[in-house]
Amino acid sequence: MLAGFVSSVLIAAIACGSDGEASSDPTGAKPLVVYSGRSESLVGPVIEQFKDLTGIQVQVNYGSTGALAATLLEEGSRTPADIFFAQDPGGLGAVIGMLDTLPPEVLNLAPGWARSPEGKWVGISGRARVLVYGTDALSESDLPESIWDLTDPKWKGKIGWAPSNSSFQAMVTGMRRLWGEDKTRDWLEGIVANDPITYPNNSTQVAAAAAGEIEIGMVNHYYLYQFLAEEGDGFRARNWFTPARDPGSVVLAAGAGVLSASDNKEAANRFLEFMLSPVAQQYFATQTHEYPLIEGVVADRGLPPLESIAKPDVDLSTLGDLENTQDLLRDVGALS
Repeated sequence: MLAGFVSSVLIAAIACGSDGEASSDPTGAKPLVVYSGRSESLVGPVIEQFKDLTGIQVQVNYGSTGALAATLLEEGSRTPADIFFAQDPGGLGAVIGMLDTLPPEVLNLAPGWARSPEGKWVGISGRARVLVYGTDALSESDLPESIWDLTDPKWKGKIGWAPSNSSFQAMVTGMRRLWGEDKTRDWLEGIVANDPITYPNNSTQVAAAAAGEIEIGMVNHYYLYQFLAEEGDGFRARNWFTPARDPGSVVLAAGAGVLSASDNKEAANRFLEFMLSPVAQQYFATQTHEYPLIEGVVADRGLPPLESIAKPDVDLSTLGDLENTQDLLRDVGALS
């Protein structure tokens, strides 16, 4: 249980309202509705802990970040959602006009790089884009300096990717910001020419690299650590952080915002405060192997420190242009 990560005093503080008295969800009160682009296997346990500690009932609609963003845009002010919990800043940016301005006491819990400069969303956990490689096929000396190098024909038939994945699309959006439209198109066309194997998500790429189906894939860093936790150090895949300070090592933030249309904003803000509390941040650090965003919570010791990653300088708040990224992916044949 997550409660084991914190003292009983801290748990009691989280469970209390602002007046210090223990709070609970009144019978018949409207549940907090969360649209979650993060999978139930990753965030379901920590949402259950929020419910247990606060007494607030939560109704979660799970789906892909992109699909849920599209749903929100279609629903508009009629949406039943109180919170959009997105896999990456791109999904949040796509609906930025629907999000309420968060109070400073929520925003200031996260570091400046992991929150909206307009105060519309706040980061919950950090995740780095990496290349995952099969250790039977490759050693570090074989690995590319830059993600651009994967356009080399020597990688033909050896690459995996998941172009429908929202974090991949956020990476490509960042690539458009850093490299420009023409170079990004050239990169995508180069990858397509190398006949990549398309996977539905990150975890299947990690498994494929370990099994020898591919030599290298493009994923979020933490999926490898889930396999290592289950299968041990003998698992035949590892992560590679490209040293070229390019989009291949961009550090994204999973984050959340409160819908302007919500009539349950007090509970929604308490949800965000909880997700940035030591108890929830320790969960993300030790159970999902992501980077915690608050001081005093230590990341998984197997992870390289965030400051050691050669990450590019990209403003996460500029990654909301998913529509044009998706159009580009369709245009080069990466998406149908």
